[in-house]
Amino acid sequence: MNDQHRQPSRDRRAALKSRHRRAIVEAAAALMTETGGTGFTVDQLAERADVSRRTVFNHFRSLDDIVLEVFGQMLEAIVDSIEANLTASDGDRPGSMFDEFAAAIRSTDLLTPITRLKQFLKQEGHEPAPSRAALFERAMNDVSARLAAIMTRRHPRVDPLVVDLMCGALISGGAVTVQRWEQTTGGVVTASSRRVWSELLDRMIAVNRDGYGSVGPASS
Repeated sequence: MNDQHRQPSRDRRAALKSRHRRAIVEAAAALMTETGGTGFTVDQLAERADVSRRTVFNHFRSLDDIVLEVFGQMLEAIVDSIEANLTASDGDRPGSMFDEFAAAIRSTDLLTPITRLKQFLKQEGHEPAPSRAALFERAMNDVSARLAAIMTRRHPRVDPLVVDLMCGALISGGAVTVQRWEQTTGGVVTASSRRVWSELLDRMIAVNRDGYGSVGPASS
């Protein structure tokens, strides 16, 4: 068989592989939405995706890897929104790289996708198991790395270590801020709880901008 005959065959296999992987991830996302968590089995996933159990493991090593990919797609929307807000400010950039990044974070709805992610991690009202909590941490680390790459492209003369530290601090601070917001509001997104979120987010950004030595007493 010559190369001209082999190429269509390879293309068909690649297309089928891509279609199966997409079906698996979409099925996982649908099951997570329906159940409000990640407690589905491989057999349930395979049935929803209309593939065999073997096909699932041909594409992913474990259910955790599938869940992580779903998380990654959800968090990709956050990265895209932050990047869009950075681009929108190009005509009137703040005075520093930090202020530019902080303004984009403030303009992005972080609360909705992050609370949805955390809800998926919880099982029957309980806190997430360590393995699931680790997935959330891995996903947030990926967001930090991708945002650092964006900021490095925008500010190529800035030390990459400084960019990594800035993005890591703000994204990690955001995760802590979500925890405090949940403790304060019960984790329910309302107009009132969004105001609490904005206040907590401003405090977190101020601490990272001005340093921990500038922090005063906790607000009542």
